[in-house]
Amino acid sequence: MHATIVATFKGALVQAQNVVIVSPATARENNGNWQTASRWARFLRGRHRVEIVPAWNAGMPAPALLIALHARRSAASLAAFAQAHPRRASVLVLTGTDLYRDIRTDASARASLEMAGALVLLQDAGLRALAPALRAKASVIYQSAPALRAHVHGAKRRHYDICMVGHLRAEKDPLTFIRASALVRQPMARMLHIGGALDPALGAQAAAAQQANPRYHWLGALARAATRQRLKRSHAMVIASLMEGGANVIIEAVTSAVPVLASDIDGNRGMLGDDYAGYFAPGDAQALARLIERSIDDTAFYAQLRAQCAQRAALFAPAAEQAALRHLVDNLLIAHAAPPH
Repeated sequence: MHATIVATFKGALVQAQNVVIVSPATARENNGNWQTASRWARFLRGRHRVEIVPAWNAGMPAPALLIALHARRSAASLAAFAQAHPRRASVLVLTGTDLYRDIRTDASARASLEMAGALVLLQDAGLRALAPALRAKASVIYQSAPALRAHVHGAKRRHYDICMVGHLRAEKDPLTFIRASALVRQPMARMLHIGGALDPALGAQAAAAQQANPRYHWLGALARAATRQRLKRSHAMVIASLMEGGANVIIEAVTSAVPVLASDIDGNRGMLGDDYAGYFAPGDAQALARLIERSIDDTAFYAQLRAQCAQRAALFAPAAEQAALRHLVDNLLIAHAAPPH
């Protein structure tokens, strides 16, 4: 297949190239990393030829650019690519477990930071987790979601749905949401929990909580479209995570005009801003319960949350993410296409 000229950057002609995205997460898992991989493939197609693979090795065709998600899980792919094709461009997209756990404790994750030609973070607070020398090759690209029209609740609503979206695993801290469900006293609050039981023990606790607490409803894993519609109709969305790289669910809430109640961690601050009013201390179920009650009972506070989220919405527009990604990719391809000096 012959290359087609598709764009001009900084006076240089950018030609269509082969791009491989390494995503250890698959469509079956349908987690945030897979959503990033599939969305980026869509954004780059039409300009470049893109393939998503779970891993890359030297026996596979060599792309002009390798994009790897997850420093630890893609470490072998990055190492193989760097060794086989040291002059070709590579990008490492850093996840929450990368930034806030693995690069501190895992040698292969740290090696990935050095091997990658460029680093991408999904929110700006993540830069603080990198050594100064690594920040020089790091970019921030906020993820995106199409905006949905805000849902208008009827005057005689029966419930204020508080929705948590996230598979049941330790990093998402579902137990804080479950415990808060038992502490909320506002009679119209209904707690909806969407996510599959990746940790069977947490699934068992969610099932037990549903039996014991009529306010708490565990809906299990739902299709993405169904999840967005549930979220759109919610009063507020809870993200209780202990670590996040830049949560898609925050973006989907904000672009649906649904305020977020978020654990006060760097990954959430990088998405919502340091001055956001809807934070609670990680693991503090009592504080979360009071925040839920305030969001229902205090209309001025709820309006403040909605206004602050609306101010962030432009960051999460698909056109902005696509432009930033294409700019990064095309300029890396230009830089690596130039003859060595």
